[in-house]
Amino acid sequence: MVPEIPPALLWSTASLLLYIAARRAYRRFPSPLLTPVLVTAVVIIAILLLTETSYDTYMEGGRIISYFLGPSVVALGIPLYRNLRELRQAAPAIVMAVALGALAGVLGAMVPAIVMNAPELVVRSLAPKSVTTPIAISLAERIGGDPGLATTFVVVTGIFGAVLGPLILRVARVTHPTAWGLAMGTAAHGIGTSMALEKGHVQGAAAGLGICLCGIATSAVTPVLVRVLLGA
Repeated sequence: MVPEIPPALLWSTASLLLYIAARRAYRRFPSPLLTPVLVTAVVIIAILLLTETSYDTYMEGGRIISYFLGPSVVALGIPLYRNLRELRQAAPAIVMAVALGALAGVLGAMVPAIVMNAPELVVRSLAPKSVTTPIAISLAERIGGDPGLATTFVVVTGIFGAVLGPLILRVARVTHPTAWGLAMGTAAHGIGTSMALEKGHVQGAAAGLGICLCGIATSAVTPVLVRVLLGA
């Protein structure tokens, strides 16, 4: 008799193996449509639908992966430290760029949602879409949003940023390693940073710095913008 595999072990292992396979495919055939996170998400969703597995069952394994989100963000300090000298030279421009990027990220999410008469809960949950999941969850709770919705918006933002970001930067002729990485980290948080690390160590370091600074800036401006735009 074949022993039954616990769902937590099954789905966490499946997600990890699929991501590794998707990453290898991306390295061999680099294309925005083969972004590892996007491919992994699509395949996992297809498997869940075909096997009629509930989201709650999958998340027994997903929670194991989510546990490592915090440590993974801290680990970004390694490439940041290794490239500290280069980043320090552009410190004023970096701080200004990330501050404006964070402001644009929050307003760019909230204002269209308000104009389209989206439910207030959705608007509040959209606000922290451009920061990492742990920060987004905490910030959503603080401003009256839904942590589950906020997490979904964060993942979707990261995937779209990873797919469209390199194309937009190519069209805009952004080639400087620091600027490229900073844009990806600020706009697409961890998923964008994984793309930046694939491109180069300077891009990865800049993206890691973008994540950190964007998290700080977004945490500072979001409660203020929520009060101004929603009146509470």
